[in-house]
Amino acid sequence: MSAVEDDIQFAQPQDVPVGYMHRLRDYYLALGYDNPYRWAQYAQVPFCPLKKSLFESRVGLVTTAAPFKPDAGEQGPGAPYNAAAKFYQVYSRPSDEDQFLGISHLGYDRAYSSAEDINAFFPLAALRQAAVQGRIRDVAPRYYGAPTNRSQVTTIQQDCDDVLRMMREDEVDLAILVPS
Repeated sequence: MSAVEDDIQFAQPQDVPVGYMHRLRDYYLALGYDNPYRWAQYAQVPFCPLKKSLFESRVGLVTTAAPFKPDAGEQGPGAPYNAAAKFYQVYSRPSDEDQFLGISHLGYDRAYSSAEDINAFFPLAALRQAAVQGRIRDVAPRYYGAPTNRSQVTTIQQDCDDVLRMMREDEVDLAILVPS
């Protein structure tokens, strides 16, 4: 290696990203499903431009983090994977109150993330600060939780409809989606 390459600290040639999409398709087939997992992929993006500026907008926050379940075992930072902490219905909670939310119900790389910083997967404090600073009009009166353990059909036809209904009730102008 040259001195320049030593300074840059290139990764080893075998240090490549995990082909998780291909692995997940293979995994579904190995489980006995008739076809591989199909990722949601749209020909047209279902987003629309803002109708007003950010500082005139009420902002809602949608998360896949889970509320605390008292009888579900360890759920806090550093918790091992915990299927008992999963939730199956869309939920909402007041956005002006600090509450426990966790991600122990999700599969993520626990070797590189301890989930100690809630702001990394639930940036409600930053959103409140943006309202105080006048960067947005205000935060919706509640935030919304969407389950991650659904089929695409259930997510689109049920969970998205439930979240959209709540956001319309709260007169949300735009939403920030934060998948965990």
